[in-house]
Amino acid sequence: MSRIGKRPIAVPAKVEVAIDGQSIAVSGPKGELSRVLPDAIALEQEGATLKVLRRNESRSARQLHGLCRTLVANMVEGVAAGFTRKLEIQGVGYRARVDGRNLVLTVGYSHEVRIEPPAGVQMAVENNTNVIVNGIDKEIVGNLAARIRAVRPPEVYKGKGIRYAGEFVRRKAGKAGKK
Repeated sequence: MSRIGKRPIAVPAKVEVAIDGQSIAVSGPKGELSRVLPDAIALEQEGATLKVLRRNESRSARQLHGLCRTLVANMVEGVAAGFTRKLEIQGVGYRARVDGRNLVLTVGYSHEVRIEPPAGVQMAVENNTNVIVNGIDKEIVGNLAARIRAVRPPEVYKGKGIRYAGEFVRRKAGKAGKK
């Protein structure tokens, strides 16, 4: 049995869960999320805990068990506390700013790069070089952070570019000079 799938999900007091067949709706102080689970997966609520169960022992049900448990747990955590991804910009003249809801990046191209966030996601910039992405849906927050990083990934010779906070970039030695 899936080690992740069999763990129960603790539901905080301020979070409400509504199960209707295969759909689950979770609402809390930060917002509301809903998702439709596959037919091979069943949900069971016992007081302040949720259990994700398999309807049968088919291969697809076993594959989806841990995934669905993690998706539901992320929904509960997201509406209770939210998710944050931090990115750092390194490089001379590289900077970011927020223009309305959009993020404007100046990272060495001949033009500024504008990134528009999806609904429910907020972006902030600290010290012109630290970008903070906040939201209640972990998948959307992570995808937006990855899109921002993909504008100028860190390069291995000087380390310039956009990286996740705390990300280690392995550096390469430059050209060896003449003897």
